[in-house]
Order: sequence, then C-alpha cells, then structure tokens
Amino acid sequence: MELNGVAALVSGGASGLGEATVKELASAGATVVIADLNAERGEALAKEVGGVFAATDVSDEDQVAAAVAKAVDTGRPLRAAVSCAGIGWATRTVNREGQPHDLASYRKVIDVNLIGTFNVLRLAAAAMNATEPVNADGERGAIVNTASLAGIEGQIGQIAYSSSKGGIIGMTVPAARDLAAAGIRVNTVAPGILDTPIYGQGPEAEEFKQRLAAPVPFPKRLGTPQEFARLVRALLEISYINAEVVRIDGGLRMPPK
Repeated sequence: MELNGVAALVSGGASGLGEATVKELASAGATVVIADLNAERGEALAKEVGGVFAATDVSDEDQVAAAVAKAVDTGRPLRAAVSCAGIGWATRTVNREGQPHDLASYRKVIDVNLIGTFNVLRLAAAAMNATEPVNADGERGAIVNTASLAGIEGQIGQIAYSSSKGGIIGMTVPAARDLAAAGIRVNTVAPGILDTPIYGQGPEAEEFKQRLAAPVPFPKRLGTPQEFARLVRALLEISYINAEVVRIDGGLRMPPK
C-alpha cells in the first residue's frame, strides 16, 4: 500500500515509539495526525513533519473520534492508523504484605492500553471504510497495534500491563477477519526491550540498560524506536501481511523477573 499522499493517524505520537513512527511515515509522504496528551511536544513535532496535532486521551471515545476527523479533514484519504499510546504499571496480584492488587490501577491500564487501542482501531477503520479502494485488491487501509512481549511472557508484577497487551494480541485475528470485507488489514507489533526515554539519561541509565540487554541473544543491545518504526512502515506497505503478531526483540524470551 502506497503511503505517499495519504493521511495517517498515530496515537501516542509525541514521543518514543510513536514519535519515531510519525517521522517514518512522514518521510514516506504521509500527512500524519499526532494523537497525544502532550500538546507542547505534539504541536512541535507536527510543525516539524508538516502534520497535525490532536489532543487525545485514547480512552475517551469523543477525543479519538475528533482525532480521526482531523485526519479526514486533511483532504487526504485516511489509510493508516498506528496505536502507540500506552502506560505501564508494576504491582503483584498479591503483594508481600498480603494486599491484593488495587482495582483502580488495573482498570486504568486496561482503559488506556486495551480500550484505547480498540477505540483507535474501530473509529479509524470506520473512516477508512468510507473511502474508495486504493488498488486492484480492494484495499482501503491498514492498522498496526502495539502489544508487547509482556502480552505473551509477562513478568512478575506485570499482571495489569500483560492483560492489556495480551488483549491487543487477542484482537488481532478477529479484527483482521472482521475488516477483511472492507479491505482493511490489521497487524500487531510485540516489542521486546526498546530504548525509549522512559529509561532516562546519564551513566546510571546506561548501566541499567546494559543489564536489561544482557538476556537478549543477538544483537546484544536494546532495540531502537527507529527499528520499530521501520517495521510498522513495512506492515503498512506490504499488503500481503495480515492478521499477524510480529515480535521485534532480538530473540529475547522474558524471564520471570
């Protein structure tokens, strides 16, 4: 699928994996709508890449709908949607003091990571469905969701995060089957440990990242946001990849902790 001349929506696009994806899609000629809560960074990035910023809480249906509308209003057909927005949380199901995981934090992670991804998926797909097919296959668009290795091999304390990412993995095949009649593909990326600003900067941060990279078979380092973004672009462009969960992890298999 050709990205030049289309509109693309990237949630969580103001930083980290989302920012790298925004830049990659813009370099392919797409007009990118950056859906994020961080207005300062989002607006600056939109100006840099010639895109549009939309203040968006992905768990809020109306805000996601408004972001999709901004993509449609670019005057270019919405063909690509990528969900990168997400939050983390670390708490055991029952902690060392015998207290159960609180429900509010679990629900918050599900609301942002899983329901937020579903909001982008369903609302972007509806807008894509209203467009004319782009090629002889009848293709109208492609969607890429972001899960995690935690959705497959969750570690101790990741019950909320793993649940949310496992849900994203679980929606991949049925969403692709649902949207096949509309000519819309759905794939999911499951990253391992990627080098994003969440780990900080400086000597202590670098030492911590080296420890994180130790179990990775090869290459013996963290992945980069740019590698993630290039994979997302490939999943959008290659029309015969559909209903897949693709790991990008250097061969890592997560230990219990």
